[in-house]
Amino acid sequence: MESNIKIAPSTAKAKLSNENHLKQIKKEFILEGLGCAHCAAKIEEKVNELDGINSANVNFMTKTLTLEMKEANGMEELINSVTNVVTNIESKVKVKEKINTKLLKKEILLEGLCCGNCAAKIERESQNIDGVKSAVVDFIATKLIMEIDSPSKQSAIIDEVEGIVKRIEPDVKVVVLNKDNASKNLEEHEEDGHHHHESEGSKSEMIRLAIGALIFGVATAMKFPNYIELVLYLISYLLVGGEVILGALRNIRRGQIFDENFLMSVATIGAFAIGEYPEGVAVMLFYQIGEMFQDMAVNRSRKSITALMDIRPDFANLKVNNDIKKVEPEEVKIADIIVVKPGEKVPLDGKVIEGNSMVDTAALTGESVPKEVGIGDSILSGVINKNGLLTIEVEKEFGDSTVAKILDLVQNASSKKAPTENFITKFARYYTPAVVFAALALAVIPPLVIEGATFSEWIYRALSFLVVSCPCALVVSIPLGFFGGIGGASKNGVLVKGGNYLEALNDVEMVVFDKTGTLTKGIFKVTEVNAENNISKDELIACAAYAENYSNHPIAVSILKAYGKEIDKDKIKNYEEISGHGVKVVIEGKEILAGNYKLMNKENIDYNQVETIGTVVHVAIERKYAGYIIISDEVKEDSAKAMKALKALGIKKTVMLTGDNKAVGSKIAKELGVDEVHAELLPDQKVEKLELLFKEKSSKGKIVFVGDGINDAPVLARADIGIAMGGVGSDAAIEAADVVIMTDEPSKIATAIKIAKKTRSIVMQNIVFALGIKIIILALVAIGLGTMWEAVFGDVGVALLAVLNAMRAMKVDNM
Repeated sequence: MESNIKIAPSTAKAKLSNENHLKQIKKEFILEGLGCAHCAAKIEEKVNELDGINSANVNFMTKTLTLEMKEANGMEELINSVTNVVTNIESKVKVKEKINTKLLKKEILLEGLCCGNCAAKIERESQNIDGVKSAVVDFIATKLIMEIDSPSKQSAIIDEVEGIVKRIEPDVKVVVLNKDNASKNLEEHEEDGHHHHESEGSKSEMIRLAIGALIFGVATAMKFPNYIELVLYLISYLLVGGEVILGALRNIRRGQIFDENFLMSVATIGAFAIGEYPEGVAVMLFYQIGEMFQDMAVNRSRKSITALMDIRPDFANLKVNNDIKKVEPEEVKIADIIVVKPGEKVPLDGKVIEGNSMVDTAALTGESVPKEVGIGDSILSGVINKNGLLTIEVEKEFGDSTVAKILDLVQNASSKKAPTENFITKFARYYTPAVVFAALALAVIPPLVIEGATFSEWIYRALSFLVVSCPCALVVSIPLGFFGGIGGASKNGVLVKGGNYLEALNDVEMVVFDKTGTLTKGIFKVTEVNAENNISKDELIACAAYAENYSNHPIAVSILKAYGKEIDKDKIKNYEEISGHGVKVVIEGKEILAGNYKLMNKENIDYNQVETIGTVVHVAIERKYAGYIIISDEVKEDSAKAMKALKALGIKKTVMLTGDNKAVGSKIAKELGVDEVHAELLPDQKVEKLELLFKEKSSKGKIVFVGDGINDAPVLARADIGIAMGGVGSDAAIEAADVVIMTDEPSKIATAIKIAKKTRSIVMQNIVFALGIKIIILALVAIGLGTMWEAVFGDVGVALLAVLNAMRAMKVDNM
């Protein structure tokens, strides 16, 4: 059981509110050897009373003490005081500061990056920099995301990255994003500079191509002497392809030979060399037009994906005395009061203290039906206030808010690449050089071995061969497809933390569920109290409430709620938690036992065996049976639908693991159509059951575990894919899981699998289409049935179609 009890919350809150203008320091300590939940609560209470501590929280489960302190010179003395409090209460406990071993994360915007192949090269070379633990280029967001093992190295590493980018893509601008405000920083760069640069660049490019095309048209349509014709073709060629040739020369000087610029330059200059002037210009012209359309399609898809997650609030209306001040969400602190007008986005997580309204949660959960909120209700950032004026007390700073976490998850999902993406990146690395050498062989070998074959004919075929060889269709469209799937899933209330998890969902064979809070609502209520041996119902509830006071389990909470009175903690002595059984405690000199039938058996107490679908808590006073309390949970309306949907998708087996008794587990499993149920399990036994289930699946099959993300963290971690239910607003769920279902609906698991299958289908279509067309054109060119025109389509035409197809992954309306 976990202790998270706040002593005198109103005092702590007032303290925080009065001093909220001071900067706070947060520190975490490991309480080594802490084994008593009651002592944990005492430590928390006493530390909260220390002057200089704004808040103290002891997590008994993880044996962690979290402190929020005022920034002061006497911090060392304050920590010594905290240590003294701990050792006075629990002399054997050692206090050790938790060292944050996280790597430094750095994000760099690659402004103007539009070549997928170049992005892969930048990623590969950045990974080899000394001090860089990982480097991933997110081509969709045009960002390089790096993990650096030492902050002192970051300046040198960034300089090296700039050198790599300048060598591979000299026109790309490197912008180091602000650590604390990366997403906002990125938006500002896109809005202030990128769009203007993009529109100006594309306009001048279109004018240049139009003039080149006009001169080419004149040279083709009219009869001129040979030398004038050649001059006109050369002028149009330089206007259309001069930039490509310069790019090729720059890259050759830097050692980057096998790229698109080089291939097109060799092919078209070769066409001029063998006297095919019109074809040399036309191929370069249509290549450039195709590239322009491809860039437009990629940019459009980027904007579409960004629009899917347009949930970042632009401002907050901060209430200062009786005035309203419009500020950045980052400026608002905990306990500040903000006002949200109709039509505005809620900028931060908090609690409604005045007003009521309908809110649109579609951006977070994909649910189209507005939800009503009023005084006392929690409200999440990112939702849109529909009709009323709301006054909200802020409970989380912007960096810790729901909207910030969702944005961070979606924006960084591309850093966890799917196996297919990694394969395509490696494939592209070897594919282009292989085709170049094949083209060289095609130009040289046939004229030497085939009688009557001419070099000019086979050189032309080899040049056409080169045009087809660029792998951009795959390098661009594959990550675009996966990110489109992730973006579409988030719009539908499903957060997927990376392309690797999205792809893994395709191979799910078994879905394992926790019961409480996953298939059931997790809202426990005392439905029956049966007292015996001259004990009144009120006394029975009181004894159970005192016994369960230090537990935050939903069953304990329901008993405390049914009791409804304040607990005098001084009456509680010798608290002992008996794992998997219940609790033993002394209250005003009387020993109280409260727990399941296993606790009664263990203590040799005769009890009434109860057949019910609820959870039964038996109570004994002074080793005499005093009666039992029945607590019932309600099955979610959506759970049966989820099981049917999973079966329809071909999931081989559904399993339920629960700590509840067999009668309850079996009844709910039968009602929902779950294939297998294992009841009365402790958290470590759930892991053991999961290990046994791993033996039943195929080598490629995946097991999903669905839980609440808090109590089931070990099982979530062990499963191939961990899915947290009701994750919005739950920090632990977002941390523990690979996929977060934001609507608390089990049926969204089937939705996530459908999106994964659709995404894989689109990705495979692009792979088969791109490679298939290229192989066909390569074969046709090699045997003389194909020309450079088909080759250009095999390059830019295929890439454009693949990008347009990848954009379909974002559409999830019919899921």
